[in-house]
Amino acid sequence: MATHYIGADVDSKMADLAVERNGKLVQRYRVPTSIACLREVLGEVRGRKELAIEEGPMAHWLYRNLQPVVDRIVICDPRRNAYIAKDGDKDDPIDAGKLAALLRGGFLREVYHSKDDQHVLLKQWVGLYHDRVREAVRQINKLRGRCRMEGVRPPRGTLCDPSVRSAWLKGLDDRALSKQLSLLWIGLDAVLEQVVQARREVSRLARRYEIIRYWRELPGVGSIRAATLYAYLDTPWRFRHRRKLWKYCGLGLERCSSGKDRYGDPKVGLLQLAWAVNKRLKNAVMGAAISAIQHKRNVFAYQYERLVQDGLTDSNARHTVARKMLTVMWGMWKTQRRFDERLV
Repeated sequence: MATHYIGADVDSKMADLAVERNGKLVQRYRVPTSIACLREVLGEVRGRKELAIEEGPMAHWLYRNLQPVVDRIVICDPRRNAYIAKDGDKDDPIDAGKLAALLRGGFLREVYHSKDDQHVLLKQWVGLYHDRVREAVRQINKLRGRCRMEGVRPPRGTLCDPSVRSAWLKGLDDRALSKQLSLLWIGLDAVLEQVVQARREVSRLARRYEIIRYWRELPGVGSIRAATLYAYLDTPWRFRHRRKLWKYCGLGLERCSSGKDRYGDPKVGLLQLAWAVNKRLKNAVMGAAISAIQHKRNVFAYQYERLVQDGLTDSNARHTVARKMLTVMWGMWKTQRRFDERLV
């Protein structure tokens, strides 16, 4: 039975599908982006079906709903698809055909998607929490910047205490500035309330996962950092080796080397941190490591002190401690064991 390789270029309104069989493009479809229409089109293709879609805002929605009607579905990393991004003419039908060709050749890097709806829900709330925190920081910077423009410095407690804020605003000589700051504070108060609600929902959903409680026993790992790591990693079995886990979390090193030196020998590879990583995971792990180092009197702080005494720079020592902490959490996850400082 011949295998049909289907590439789908999907936007919010229309979806273009290209079907390859035996290396030849045999059919094209252009349909509205709805599950009913896509399922109907895929049902017309007889035989084994493999579907490729590039990662994007609708990727998980498509993955969850189209998985039952195809034999294999691949959500791929668009940054790796230079054949689509840089090769000649470009439009949605052409991109769909190229995606089908890459799927047939095995040149797509698959992006992991969880099949557990409860886990996906936790990930959505964790992402929403981090988004609201970032917006709150943005609102605070706007307030402080507006004050600096007029040479005004808000007193302590103004940001979060309405009584202190009200008294300070009434005492300002510049009434226009007072009105502008009052307006900006409405936005800040709304975002801070959203942060509280999102954090409450994350904590509620995280209670069902025992490993999150175990991780919170580590120095520097709080409830949000533990929930973030769990939500974005999903399962410890995604990674065959700890180095792959390190790279995914932005802590692993990658080698960059090209050409030869003046003697004709290959140039020595330059080791550097990978940049194409999950920033939220990196912030969670590095934040936990830095907090553990600052707290002192724990196994990770002792390791940091030894590394610095041995001549390692502060930055490299922090990254080494973060890799150690991540590896410990990975091992706890695989064995479902609580944190034991003696084993570290």
